[in-house]
Amino acid sequence: MGRAAPSCAAAAGAEQRRRRLHPPPPAALFLLFNVGLLLRTGDCQLQTPCRIQKCTTDFVSLTSHLNSALDGFDLEFCKALRAYSACTYRNSKVCRGNLVYHSAVLGISDLMSQRNCSKDGPTSSTNPEVTHDPCNYSGRIGARELRGGEQTPPTYLFCGLFGDPHLRTFKDHFQTCKVEGAWPLIDNNYLSVQVTNVPLVPGSSATATNKITIIFKSYQDCTEQKVYQAVTDDLPAAFVDGTTSGGDSDTKSLRIVERVSGRYMEMHARYIGATVFVRQVGRYLTLAIRMPEELAMAYEESQDLQLCVNGCPSSERIDDSGHLPLPVMGQLLPHAASTQPRSVYTLESATTKCHEKMLVKDIYFYSCVFDLLTTGDANFTAAAHSALQDVEALHPRKERWHIFPNSGNGDMGKNSKLSVSLGLVCLILVAFL
Repeated sequence: MGRAAPSCAAAAGAEQRRRRLHPPPPAALFLLFNVGLLLRTGDCQLQTPCRIQKCTTDFVSLTSHLNSALDGFDLEFCKALRAYSACTYRNSKVCRGNLVYHSAVLGISDLMSQRNCSKDGPTSSTNPEVTHDPCNYSGRIGARELRGGEQTPPTYLFCGLFGDPHLRTFKDHFQTCKVEGAWPLIDNNYLSVQVTNVPLVPGSSATATNKITIIFKSYQDCTEQKVYQAVTDDLPAAFVDGTTSGGDSDTKSLRIVERVSGRYMEMHARYIGATVFVRQVGRYLTLAIRMPEELAMAYEESQDLQLCVNGCPSSERIDDSGHLPLPVMGQLLPHAASTQPRSVYTLESATTKCHEKMLVKDIYFYSCVFDLLTTGDANFTAAAHSALQDVEALHPRKERWHIFPNSGNGDMGKNSKLSVSLGLVCLILVAFL
């Protein structure tokens, strides 16, 4: 049998005996001796370090890109938790007296109970060679960054369209547009989305979406090209070829999830990290999409007409640079519009109706009021509300969920509220020009 390694105490004792047998060296050597003793003592202490910080760092890197509102979150989160738990178990002896370690163990147990995670099952791996999956954008990017020595989560962008229509661009610019007919929302190297808008009220420039076409372009071996098309009263739970997924039948790198039959569909494209929500509210359609910035901006110069990227052309804008403009005194409804049935809502009743669904008076609230005054259709209240819910589910930055008109800091004083109220009247007038 081999000899046991000397303990730190034994090593220090040997040094003391050596010093008694030999006179102290000169000052310079004495200094070196003390440094050496300190280093030796440090080496003994670092023979079996507690690596709980590494366990925690790995867990954060595995979960930082996950979104709890998206399909498959629980599966990936539980895999990461089991990997975290296994890491703490491997360090249980060396971390026995470490408070951070014991806090982590308790935290893991609580999270596993909250998410109904089983103790047995697959675990995530921090090894890029193991986690690399060419048909999983998050895993693909994570592997690339680990090889490069960086672990920065990818940046995601959000775009949404609802109501009159109201557009929220990838840059979080909020616009109200006419855009009658077919218009491209997105047209990059991976995804194309086109919407068709029809007039809401005869004699008005206000429109709403009654058709959405989405093209998921073929990508390596992950999926062949898939086309999804929705029109009013026909929201299918399949692509136009009758399939419900793309790619390998086991991995399903692209799939459709039917949330509410004929009313609410989700499309999850794992291979490009994109999620699309399509809803029908009343007679019209809404759309929300989240995708990585690097892919959203991957397009040719000829593809620059994209409403989600650059917003509506100025000639198609109803709003004034994202703000609700003040009316021109003495402006009246045009004759053509005055022959149409008047909205059943007043400014006060529309405000009350929208406040039933949306407590925060942000741009979604005022868009709701505008749509009610324009159309008299109460379904636009639900459309604005569901659009805000989609923002909360897909937008990556919570502090940007709400956009407030005429206010940079989100606080609306009395004068600002008056401006918005008057501005809504102006928007109604502009819509009928």
